[in-house]
Amino acid sequence: MPTAAVIGGGPAGLMAAEVLVQGGVQVDLYDAMPSVGRKFLLAGVGGMNITHSESFDAFLSRYGAQADSIRPLLEAFPPDALREWIHRVGVETFVGSSGRVFPKEMKAAPLLRAWLHRHREAGVRFHVRHRWLGWADDGALRFAIPQGELSIQADAVVLALGGGSWAKLGSDGAWVPLLAQRGVEVAPLLPSNCGFDVAGGWSEHLRSRFAGQPLKTVALRFSDAAGRVHQRKGELMLSDTGVEGSLVYAVSAPLRDTIAGQGSVKVELDLAPDKTLERVIAEVTHPRGARSLSSHLQSRAGIKGTKMALLREILSAEQLNDSVKLAHAIKSLPLTLSAPRPLDEAISSAGGVRFEALDDTLMLHTLPGVFCAGEMLDWEAPTGGYLMTACLASGRVAGQGALNYLRTHHAATD
Repeated sequence: MPTAAVIGGGPAGLMAAEVLVQGGVQVDLYDAMPSVGRKFLLAGVGGMNITHSESFDAFLSRYGAQADSIRPLLEAFPPDALREWIHRVGVETFVGSSGRVFPKEMKAAPLLRAWLHRHREAGVRFHVRHRWLGWADDGALRFAIPQGELSIQADAVVLALGGGSWAKLGSDGAWVPLLAQRGVEVAPLLPSNCGFDVAGGWSEHLRSRFAGQPLKTVALRFSDAAGRVHQRKGELMLSDTGVEGSLVYAVSAPLRDTIAGQGSVKVELDLAPDKTLERVIAEVTHPRGARSLSSHLQSRAGIKGTKMALLREILSAEQLNDSVKLAHAIKSLPLTLSAPRPLDEAISSAGGVRFEALDDTLMLHTLPGVFCAGEMLDWEAPTGGYLMTACLASGRVAGQGALNYLRTHHAATD
């Protein structure tokens, strides 16, 4: 029986293992952590978003500059096929109001339990606390284990080692130099779906009173280094050092790249996106009598709490006391972002093994029989099911590629 080693027990590795074991291959799956799927489980704590129900073209567009590279993976395992696969595992799904697809129980644990049970019944052997160290001189795979070091031989290898975010869950990017030493082109790992620091930081008052508080229903607008305008509406969160939350995660790639190109990026926040500037001016300039500015803005323009605190943080006393200038600031509050938060804090990472280093089956040109899948490939996507779908799709393509390689290789040597 041909053998395959799958290194990495996240969604991509587990999917590759499934394809291989169903194809009659003896599969050994190795993971550095004490148990598999740790990032998968944590990502599902707030609601396991599996995929999205929008049209294929709209779905594909979420992968930005790497959409052409991701297309064949998604065509091989599109979102509809992913949902059918989950149902076969025994987990029901539903489409939320935003079009996102979730397991009926909203959690990752039931899906992972059912999936691992299927793997074990099919014959996949799991080896935890096995940290991959690269290759020995004879081509064997080297692992650090609690007892020391272990070397194993496999007829095919699928690497699904994750990116560089959430190192404590296993995705630490330690594989980058191991592949670079073998001549594999790897783009630097960068934070994606991440928060950003505000230039100069927040005042102690804002940080102590409002860090962790949301800015609900705001719009963000900025121009990237190429002059393209990005504008989105959603929810932000103030952090100790700046801003985070779904609104900035959705545009983290152009924000990050613009900062890299020009040192910082100026964004404008619309704190009342559902009101026109003329309406806000009318409301703010309305006589307030003996009421405080906070009470006036809350009753007339719906500005309160964190939004009011942010206005006081950024505007001068003169601007706050000038009704017209204040109204303009409510509709276009300037904020300068100076840096993305560190990679380890990011939800996901960009960069990784370049697609030019791989063939159509995700096999490395320089290492025949070695395939790559998941977040360790050079792509990124926003949250909303796009990350999970591409990880699973790439794992399926890499698993099928490894299976075809084994069949061809063994047929030629038998």
